[in-house]
Amino acid sequence: MLTYLIRRLMAVAVMLVVIVVVVFCIFFLIPQWTGVDPATMYVGKTSDAAAVEGIRQKLALDEPILIQVLEFFKGIFVGRTYASGGDVTNCAAPCFGYSFRSEQAIWPVLTDRLPVTMTLALGAAVLWLLGGVAAGVLSALKRGTAWDRSAMVVALAGVSLPIYFTAMASLAIFDYGLGWIDSGFVPFGDSPTGWLQGMLLPWVTLAFLYAAMYARITRATMLEVMGEDYIRTARAKGLSEPVVIGKHAMRSTMTPILTMLGMDLGALIGGAILTETAFSLPGLGQAVLAAIRERDLPVILGVVLITSLAVIIANLVVDILYAVIDPRVRLS
Repeated sequence: MLTYLIRRLMAVAVMLVVIVVVVFCIFFLIPQWTGVDPATMYVGKTSDAAAVEGIRQKLALDEPILIQVLEFFKGIFVGRTYASGGDVTNCAAPCFGYSFRSEQAIWPVLTDRLPVTMTLALGAAVLWLLGGVAAGVLSALKRGTAWDRSAMVVALAGVSLPIYFTAMASLAIFDYGLGWIDSGFVPFGDSPTGWLQGMLLPWVTLAFLYAAMYARITRATMLEVMGEDYIRTARAKGLSEPVVIGKHAMRSTMTPILTMLGMDLGALIGGAILTETAFSLPGLGQAVLAAIRERDLPVILGVVLITSLAVIIANLVVDILYAVIDPRVRLS
C-alpha cells in the first residue's frame, strides 16, 4: 500500500508541474501571439507607452516565457518581488501572481473565497452522495415497483433541469414565497445559525442535480452487480441478504460512484459559478466572473490552478479508496 501511495504522489507532482506550465503558457503566451499585450490590459489602452513598459518590466512580461514560468514557480515556493524602478511590490509565498486590477497578490484573494466554495461543495456532496446512492440502491432492489418508477422520474427531472432554474425556483418558493429559509449569506463567525440557514438552500439545490445523476448510475450498476456469479454464490452459501448487499454488492457498486465523486467534488471546489451567483455566495465562482469581466488574467490563472489541484487531490483520494475497497488495484 505504501509503494502504491508513493507512486501516486510522484505522478501527482509531475502532473501539477505540467498543468502549471501549460496553463501559464495559455494565459500569457497565447495572448501575445494573438496581438494582445497583457501589460496594456493592466494599465488600459489610454495609458502612455512609458506606463505600459514599466508594467511590462514589473511583471517580467518582457522576459522569455521560460524565465516567466521559472519565476512563477519560484514565487509559489519562496515568494517573489515585482519591481520597476522605484515601484517595488513584495509577494510572499505562496505567490500565485499579482492582480492586474486590484494590485493585490492573488493568493490572499483566493484563500478568502475558497472556504465558502469548499463549504458549498462538501456540504452538497454529503447530501447528494447519501441521497443519490440510497435512492439508487433502493430502486435497484425494488425494481419495477412504484418506488422505483417514482425515484427515477424525480432523478430524470433533476438531471434535466438546469441548476439556475432549480436555484431560482427554490428561492422563489422557500425564501421569497413561504419565508421558511433566509438564503442570505452570513459568515460562520458572525452567526453559526445564520450561516447554516444561508447555506441550506444552496446545498439542497446543488445536491438535487448531482443526487439525480448518482441515483441513476447507482441503480444501473447495482442491477448489473446483483446478476453476477459471486452474488449468487454468496446467497447459495447461506449469507443473509443484508450481508450480500452491504459486503459484496456495494463494494463493486461504489467503484464508479467514487470515480464520479472525485471528478465532481474537485470541479466544484474550483468554483460552483452558477450556484454561487444565484445565491450571492462570495466564493471562487464569483471571483472568476469578476476576473473575466475585467480581463484580470492572473486571477483566472490562480482559480484554474486551484481547480486543477482540487481535481488531482480528489482523484488521489479516490485512488486510495479504490485500493481500500479493492486490493487488486494496489497490484495494477
